[in-house]
Amino acid sequence: QVQLVESGGGLVQAGGSLRLSCAASGRTFISGAMGWFRQAPGKEREFVAAIRVIAGVKTYADSVKGRFTISRDNAKNTLYLQMNSLKPEDTAVYYCAAKRLSTAPQYDYWGQGTQVTVSS
Repeated sequence: QVQLVESGGGLVQAGGSLRLSCAASGRTFISGAMGWFRQAPGKEREFVAAIRVIAGVKTYADSVKGRFTISRDNAKNTLYLQMNSLKPEDTAVYYCAAKRLSTAPQYDYWGQGTQVTVSS
């Protein structure tokens, strides 16, 4: 079993930056992929970014390309999301997720989420 704990959320003005962290514990060897998702009030959860653990391939939602950067520190078993040029529409609860197989359609493990609020 893998436990994921997000941190780093908060309140920031538009144009500002935040860095989210996701610490993994338990069976921390994840050979598939890790990613970030978000859910705004009244909306469905949406994909933000992902990284394949072994190949290092990164993918991003179009809405965050050029502003967000996903990275992983394997030694610390920690996933990061650097968010720059934040917009009010980035306001959401951000979730970290992991899956054992990079090709699997669903993620196996989820964190509890961290709130990001961007004021205009």
